[in-house]
Amino acid sequence: MSRVSHPQMVLLVLFSMGLTLSLGFWLPELLSWAVKLLGFTDETVTHSIVLMYLLFVLCVAMPSLPRGSVKVEHKAVFITGCDTGFGFALAKHLHAQGFIVFAGCLLKDKNGEGAQVLENMKCDRMNVLQLNVCSDEDVAQAVESVKSHLKENEKGLWGVVNIAGDSSFGEVEFTGMERYKELADVNLWGTIRVTKAFLPLIRKATGRVVNISSMFGCMGQAGQSSYCISKYGVEAFSDCLRYELQHWGVKVSIIEPGNYSFLTREHIGSTADTIWKESSDSVREDYGKSHFDRRTMAMKSQCSNGSKDISPVINAMADALTSKYPYRRYRPMDTYWWIRLQILTHLPDAIADMMYKY
Repeated sequence: MSRVSHPQMVLLVLFSMGLTLSLGFWLPELLSWAVKLLGFTDETVTHSIVLMYLLFVLCVAMPSLPRGSVKVEHKAVFITGCDTGFGFALAKHLHAQGFIVFAGCLLKDKNGEGAQVLENMKCDRMNVLQLNVCSDEDVAQAVESVKSHLKENEKGLWGVVNIAGDSSFGEVEFTGMERYKELADVNLWGTIRVTKAFLPLIRKATGRVVNISSMFGCMGQAGQSSYCISKYGVEAFSDCLRYELQHWGVKVSIIEPGNYSFLTREHIGSTADTIWKESSDSVREDYGKSHFDRRTMAMKSQCSNGSKDISPVINAMADALTSKYPYRRYRPMDTYWWIRLQILTHLPDAIADMMYKY
């Protein structure tokens, strides 16, 4: 795991102190009223406070408990989005662990750098395939290629990891319908397309499906509706799939990374220029350039402050494939975003909106 920075440590301490003061001043009165209403004794108030604080500490500080591991030998995994980022890193990581890896790369046919590096490993356990997750033909060819490489003693495909994705930003009135469709086609429909194609092989191996979502698949964010929508869809698809595949013994896990951005400030700037130019005159006039520029700077700041150490995400994906009892959800994110996620998903919307005004 990555080390916690000093600002994150200060934030966690302040939050803990605030919680402690709240517990000391108003929670006892509230609990006392509640237990009396339910007919319990006053001693229950103290026990409730201790239990609530213990649960909070366990949620924040408790390390992952060992849950056993599966044998890696002869197990094959198919990964999408292996040109760069999480996919590229996971392909190398799983290969080092002994998996047979099928790495789907969008730019393999164009001699992309990531695909070339993986191919140059020259190992029969590393297979690089051309894959555009938006293409039915590419996905079908990938399935046939995996089948042809699997040996008779290898029972199906142990895992499929859907990492391929795209990102964007822009408020609703600045985002064209085509951009909404483009992001959904990669992030959501691409995940569904690949998963459906490989499910027969996954069921045969009683294997795993690992889908990469995001913290923005659980909470909204101003200026990122197109991205949030696609990731909310991944969450819903994964939950439904998990229920359906319980009968087959197949486990489905969702990875919800925090603020990990592979966009550069230059890319954000050029994208913002394009968005502004393509917007209608009335939208530009109503919102104003100063408002638009503030949103762009906020996006640049968020990307600049993103986590650089991707090892927590890689470890989470690997655990979902190798643990006997993988978690349904993994949330590799720093303390700030973890706390923000809890507030936005657990507190009443009116309170959460006041705390995080955009």
